[in-house]
Amino acid sequence: MASQAPPFQGLRPVTPPLHPAGSPRSTETLQAPPCRQRDRSPSPMRSHLIPSPLPTRRNRTFSATARATEGPSFTGVCKNFCRSKGHGFITPSDGGNDVFVHISDVEGEYVPVEGDEVSYKICAIPPKYEKVQAVEVTITHLNPGSKHETWTGHVVNS
Repeated sequence: MASQAPPFQGLRPVTPPLHPAGSPRSTETLQAPPCRQRDRSPSPMRSHLIPSPLPTRRNRTFSATARATEGPSFTGVCKNFCRSKGHGFITPSDGGNDVFVHISDVEGEYVPVEGDEVSYKICAIPPKYEKVQAVEVTITHLNPGSKHETWTGHVVNS
């Protein structure tokens, strides 16, 4: 048989080896170039990679707001509310699943606390519109014996 040459030897350029035979391998050539560090803004939302999909009063569409305003009013009890996180849940008085409430939808001067009786309207949450959130939330009766805080930070004993 004749000498066996690798196929396509004359048709394609042959890639030279990364390291010539007999030379020591250098780790400096295998490292990625240093990345340029960019300045970060002092935003408190910096750790979140994507914006929240929950509609707030600020980014809710006009038609969703109109539907919620025209809809019926419900009552319930505040299950919990975290001012620092900006949201909480309401337990409906007629039973059913807890309803999400965002800080931008709370009306009045007091931050809701556990046990406060509230009235609210509901609005569907996109993208599937299967869940609802409370909008136009108003505290109707403060929970007696608990400390209530105003949005400005003033504490009131009730």
